[in-house]
Amino acid sequence: MGRVEQIEAAIEGLPPEEYRRIVQWFRVREQARWDAQLDADSSEGKLDFLFDEADNESAQGLLREWPTRS
Repeated sequence: MGRVEQIEAAIEGLPPEEYRRIVQWFRVREQARWDAQLDADSSEGKLDFLFDEADNESAQGLLREWPTRS
């Protein structure tokens, strides 16, 4: 049995409260990884096309308020 399988088996055997703690730990870890990747992509200019696209759509009057105002 490999490491991943051992970890999976250990997680399967956790009581509910400990399982919730592991899930929360993964969520926090993944959010931090996502944030770091987004920051890196932004710093490298990989997201600039989104600003260009928004500027173009704004100039064409294609954007609307979000969330929509009642």
